[in-house]
Formats: sequence, structure tokens, C-alpha cells
Amino acid sequence: MDKIDWQPTATIETLRKRARCLAEIRRFFAERGVLEIETPVLGRGGSTDLHLDSLSLIANTPAGRERLWLQTSPEFHMKRLLAADSGPIFQLARCFRDGEVGRRHNLEFTMLEWYRPGFSLEDLIDEIEALIRLLLPDAGPRRLRRYRELFREQLAIDPFTVPLVDLRHLASEQGNLDMSDNPRGDCLDLLMSLVIEPTLGQEGIDMVIDYPASQAALARKHRDAEDGVEVAARFEVYVQGLELANGYDELTDAAEQTARFAADNIERNKAGKPQVDVDARLVAALQSGMPECSGVALGVDRLIQLALGKQSVAEVIAFATPDC
Repeated sequence: MDKIDWQPTATIETLRKRARCLAEIRRFFAERGVLEIETPVLGRGGSTDLHLDSLSLIANTPAGRERLWLQTSPEFHMKRLLAADSGPIFQLARCFRDGEVGRRHNLEFTMLEWYRPGFSLEDLIDEIEALIRLLLPDAGPRRLRRYRELFREQLAIDPFTVPLVDLRHLASEQGNLDMSDNPRGDCLDLLMSLVIEPTLGQEGIDMVIDYPASQAALARKHRDAEDGVEVAARFEVYVQGLELANGYDELTDAAEQTARFAADNIERNKAGKPQVDVDARLVAALQSGMPECSGVALGVDRLIQLALGKQSVAEVIAFATPDC
């Protein structure tokens, strides 16, 4: 019989330090009057996002054998609480994303997610900066970076107006693969991840704003002041080339959200990916009226990895995939 390595992937001392980091996060929100809540890891719907793969299982329920979805984020349940007048809430949630294994990823991970009724994106950016500095006091200055300007500076193109044929050529060249039939979004994602992301947050905390409207997901859209092109009202946070968080001016329109879910599943079908059940309870909550708010999801394992000077998230997780 082969010897089985049963040891944890993080040292016990690291886990003690992790516990202190989590305690600091809870104190941060307690001082601001934000309620800690817990929601299920199983839901009636999964993420329809083309770039996320939800895990599901068949469970015996009072209604019989049903498919339930392991949550890629606690977002749907938390928004139902917001619609029930919870006020500001946060959660340290266990989340699951199929296929995400590597130095920066784990199939099961901890997400810090919080929602602030009445907050603008600018308010939320200020708050997430304060939280990051709690664990990374020497992070350096904050910079607000426009998605569009990053492409102009580093690739000499306007991502919103460059002809698709030219964008595909550039993506093929940078990625060393054939992108001649890929849609605009795929090409932009590849260029962002390979060329731009590694440069972000190297001298501080970079907040990237005004993503393409096609990447709005569950965020509102607004017009770019430069030329009126539609962009997503969201931001992403980078430190040391690592994406830490993703924040939205939250979409509250039930009809628009339903249409986006349907469009996502059409794109999944085109890409040969399985359809994902839509969470009808979220749509019903939006129909009943969710307050205007901003919300953000932050990868806790990544933040702790940076805070403790580790090289991978596996070093700050007790039992990382596939060693669980």
C-alpha cells in the first residue's frame, strides 16, 4: 500500500496567524456596524457566468431527488437578505469553483463578501482600501486605473473601438495561440490576464474601473464620460499582480437580471458548456425590491497569502485541493 500523505498543507503556526487575520476582519466590520451572517453553500441555482464552472450534486429533498448547486459566491442568498431589509451585511463564506486549482486558486476557498445599502462605488472603494491596509499596512498608495487607459498605455489600443480582426491578431500574438475565431471578450480577457494584470499593484493598491459592458455580470452599467460608450459599474482590486476583489454597483432590476442569466446560458451553450439552473428565488427577491447598494467579494485566502508572505494559497489553507 502506498504511503498516504495526511499532513496539512499549511503549518499550524500559519493557521494560528490565519485565525488572527480572520479575527481582525471580523473586528473591522463589527466596528462599522455591519452584521455577520451565514448562508447555505447549497442553492437552487448556480453561476451562469461563462467563465465560472459551478459544481452540483443530486440530493434527496422533501420534493424528491433534486439538483442543488454548490455556490461559487454567497451573492444570491445575501441579496435575498438585503431584500428582506437586513441592512449592511458581511460573510466569510465557503465557496466552490470547478477546475480552479493552482498557486492562486483552490476548488474550495473562503470568500469575504459584503454589501452596503446606500454606498456608492467610491464609498466602497474607500472601505475596501481600509480593510486591505488592516492586513497589509505597507501596501503603498492607491491608484484608480481605467480599464480603457490600461490597454492604451500597455498595448496601444482602445479595447472598445479596436477592430475585431486587429484585436484577434494581437491576442494570438501575445498568447502564442490561434484566437482568429474568438469573440472580443475572450481576446480582451487574454490580453488583460497575460499582459496587464501582472503589472498591477506592484507599487501599491490598484483599483481598475469601467470594465466593458459585456463584463457587467450582476452590476449596473453606465456611460463613459469620454464618448458615451456603455461600461460596467464595477471595479477590481490588485495588489502585487494578484486580483484580490471584485466590486459592483449592484443591479436591482429583476427583468434585466433575468435577461442576463438567459444570455449567459446561450453563451454557455455556444461554448459547449452545460446549462446552469437560474436561481428563481433571487429574481423574486429583486422583484420584491432590493435596496440600492454596492457590494464586493474578496478572496480571503489570497489576502492572507500576501499578508503572511506566502507563495501560494495552499500554504494558508489547512487542506488544499488535491491534498484534502
